[in-house]
Amino acid sequence: MADKDIDKTEAPLMEHLTELRSRLIKSLIGLSIAFVVCFYFAQPIFNILLYPYERAAGTDTAIELIYTAPQEYFFTQLKLALFGALFVSFPVIASQIYMFVAPGLYRNERKAFLPFLAATPILFVMGASIVYFIVMPLAMGFFIGLEQHGGAGEASIRLLPRVSEYLSLIMTLIFAFGLCFQLPVLLTLLAKAGLITAETLTTRRKYAIVITFAVAAFLTPPDPISQIGLAIPTLILYEISILAVRMVERKRAQEDAAREAESETG
Repeated sequence: MADKDIDKTEAPLMEHLTELRSRLIKSLIGLSIAFVVCFYFAQPIFNILLYPYERAAGTDTAIELIYTAPQEYFFTQLKLALFGALFVSFPVIASQIYMFVAPGLYRNERKAFLPFLAATPILFVMGASIVYFIVMPLAMGFFIGLEQHGGAGEASIRLLPRVSEYLSLIMTLIFAFGLCFQLPVLLTLLAKAGLITAETLTTRRKYAIVITFAVAAFLTPPDPISQIGLAIPTLILYEISILAVRMVERKRAQEDAAREAESETG
């Protein structure tokens, strides 16, 4: 009997592993296709990412970047292609994750999960947009302002960023802002699971402020503009998360009250 029970548990496990393998392969295929396309268009994509630098330097200023190793720009294009591929293939990867998880969820759980799945890329794009249009131009303006034009008794010090360093900077900021903008999704999911409450988030707000500024200092370059630019929106999202958690609690209370009324009438 024990051997038969083991066989029964092994069969579903193998089916799940086969399904997981299939989903992973499809996700990798989507990522690979997006990588090839993005690598082909790596140069135009890089020029698009130069917009914050151009905006900070001024439209009439010629932008000049360098690479100091023969292979540096090539590897930069590879990183850029992977960066773009993650964006382009996200719908494919997210859909494969959802199709793998969905059979194990109840219908109401699937309906509750879908809005969060849709909100994730939207919030990420919002964070990336703040970097692209606000934080990165301000940060580059700060760095350009440190230049020394030279003269009597002064050396000329100009900003000539390497292509790899500029790409690493803007990619780090985009990912940092994109991930921090997932805070409402994360906290609301934790509230739905009953792991946190709005009261907990409210009473621990002061700790959240300290942690937010510490994380911003770690994720961003060592300039106050980038750090404040990440910390302030994150704190605003924290307050929005408290409101979202309160809505979840209010809805849960209404459902519990309706369930109790049905049990009493039944």
